[in-house]
Amino acid sequence: MNELIRHFVEEFGLPLHNPVLIFSLILLIILLSPLLLRKLKIPSLIGLIISGVLIGPHGLHLLDNDAAIRLFSTIGLLYLMFIAGLELDLQSFSVNRNKSLLFGLFTFAIPLCLGFPVCSSLLHYNVEANLFISCMFATHTLVSYPIVSKMGVYGNKAVATAVGGTILTDTLVLLLFAVIMGNHLGHLTGMFWLRMGVGVVVLIGMLFFVIPRIARWLFSKLESEKQSHYIFVLAVLFFAAFFSQVAGLEPIIGAFLSGIALNKLIPRSSVLMNRIEFIGNSLFIPFFLISVGMMVNVSVLFSNSVTWILTLVLTCMALAGKWIAAFVTQLICRFSANQRKLLFGLSSSRAAATLAMISTGYMAGLIDENVLNATILLILITCIVSSFVTENAARGLILSGEQDRTKDEGVRNTEHLLLPMVDNADMEKVLDLSLLMSDNQKGSQVSLLSVLPEDNASEEHIRAVQKQMSLYKAHLEDGKLVNTLVIIDYNPLSGIVRMSRESMSDMVVLPWLPKEQGGIIAESSSRAKSFFKTQTGLRDILQSENSLFSIVDSIEKTVLLVSIKKNLVENKRMVLLVPPLAEFENGFEMWVAKVMLLAQELSLPIVLYATESTYEKLMGVLNRQKLTIKITFVRFYKWHSIAVLRNEIHERDLLICVLAKTGSISHRLSYNTIPAELEKSFVENNKIMIFPQQFDRLQTTDTYKDMSSELITRGINTFDKIQKGITSVFKNEDKNEKEC
Repeated sequence: MNELIRHFVEEFGLPLHNPVLIFSLILLIILLSPLLLRKLKIPSLIGLIISGVLIGPHGLHLLDNDAAIRLFSTIGLLYLMFIAGLELDLQSFSVNRNKSLLFGLFTFAIPLCLGFPVCSSLLHYNVEANLFISCMFATHTLVSYPIVSKMGVYGNKAVATAVGGTILTDTLVLLLFAVIMGNHLGHLTGMFWLRMGVGVVVLIGMLFFVIPRIARWLFSKLESEKQSHYIFVLAVLFFAAFFSQVAGLEPIIGAFLSGIALNKLIPRSSVLMNRIEFIGNSLFIPFFLISVGMMVNVSVLFSNSVTWILTLVLTCMALAGKWIAAFVTQLICRFSANQRKLLFGLSSSRAAATLAMISTGYMAGLIDENVLNATILLILITCIVSSFVTENAARGLILSGEQDRTKDEGVRNTEHLLLPMVDNADMEKVLDLSLLMSDNQKGSQVSLLSVLPEDNASEEHIRAVQKQMSLYKAHLEDGKLVNTLVIIDYNPLSGIVRMSRESMSDMVVLPWLPKEQGGIIAESSSRAKSFFKTQTGLRDILQSENSLFSIVDSIEKTVLLVSIKKNLVENKRMVLLVPPLAEFENGFEMWVAKVMLLAQELSLPIVLYATESTYEKLMGVLNRQKLTIKITFVRFYKWHSIAVLRNEIHERDLLICVLAKTGSISHRLSYNTIPAELEKSFVENNKIMIFPQQFDRLQTTDTYKDMSSELITRGINTFDKIQKGITSVFKNEDKNEKEC
């Protein structure tokens, strides 16, 4: 009995030493601390740090800061900086380059120049420590960005400027931090500068030229091996951190740069990005935050007043530097007072980079525990101030009318994308594209639809199809609402049309298959396959270019036909072909918003081929929705032959062609040959054909369900042929007269 008691005492003795028990305790803290502190309105970031304080050597001493804790802490630190680089909006930075560079320079230089003399005169630390603390004044983390996103002002120029300026600010701060650390460790010699110079060149060359090519190849060759994508990303992260250290820089710089290097290859709404954020936010980053709290000595806070004086001085200087930077940027860029507040609110909070620097500096002996504790309090205060200021500024923008919050006519607050399962198609590629085009801000829903025949084995077919659809749903699972629908209908097309109405879908996404493959048919068994092969009507329609429009016309919603030949991250540009008068279609603003969202997710510039009138209307939509997309306009009128663009469109261009449903204002009979031309002339390109809805969403067509559209369609087509023939006759007469 005594041995049993002794065994339990050893296992549960403080501090804990059993690695399994330590890991279990930390997981329990990660689970419970946000739940307990949420009622107190304390951010989860601060909650995890407080938890670390309680269980650390200076608190209840449940854990020691041993090798295992330091290992997980280092992984979390690198992971935090990697995600910071990965989430930067490079598209906004490109469009607002000048404003972003200006603000980034001010928000780096002003706090640094303000902080150094104040630290030197008031705090009396050495030059290294003063410069290091001033660096913390310069850095910032966009903690309050979710507020502007939630309130719908994320497209404002001030937000784009703040987000873009973060790239320059954090990069300059981290480079200066590397020099300070090199000098502190006695490495700041001629060899240090040579090694850092060569190392930076090699690191940048590897990350921005070699790694993206390897990533594109890997993502395309191992497209079905999703776990391999994640392992590759982790390998890039830690190798970049290691080579950064070899070059004489801090590992966090390599982690940050690796995130920027992979930024364009990992869209923010992709499955891979979801996995990166999920694992990081669930495990690695909380480990780091807890380890930061374990370094805090609570007794110092109450034993002397130095920490509180430091907190007051550091917080005032940190906030003042950012406010002055926002004020100067406002004067130069002619921003409003609310936009200045938004700049200040977004840039005033400290979290990721500050925590990374302070923990590294403390472990290296550059600063003492007073500065460490004061910085933790500074992070808490600046996060609170940032949240209040940002919310107030966003509300001010809306109330003053500076931010257009009006919804586009006919656009609901929620969106629904319907994806019919298609025979012989790679549905995962279609699902990935739909995921990128679904808007988080509108609570997008994605529904997978399978249409099965009515026969004696219907239940067996339904179970088989549901099992297959569950695999697709797992592929899409990233927080969006994903539904699976299995219905029975004698005609697959009529089943799709019926469900698009019943589910109030905004858009129907279909694979664009070659003629020898085509069929909007879900197959669950060989019996179902043989059944659908007897349904020659739909398959024959898909195999005919002219009859393809009959399918599109049957579906009242906006229809997308998608052909994905290669991984979407391989695309370099988006080429958008828009016919004349497309701006007068009811679905114009909807498809524009979807295309622009896709361009943002993939960080692609757009080359627009259209008329001047269409270009002006499209830019009007962008301005109303506050979107920042780089668009190059090319006047184009030769819609009788799309093949003339063969030399202008490259293999890595994402080609999007907007057509029109029969009878709509922008439809022409000659457009019926465009799908075949695109398939023939641009075989290797990723292609999307968009057919905007012809009628307003609120307008019902049930009253006319007994009317056959076939006769009307034939009449319109016949009229177009007659008109074309008459035009050609007059052209020939004019030509003969000129020759005479």
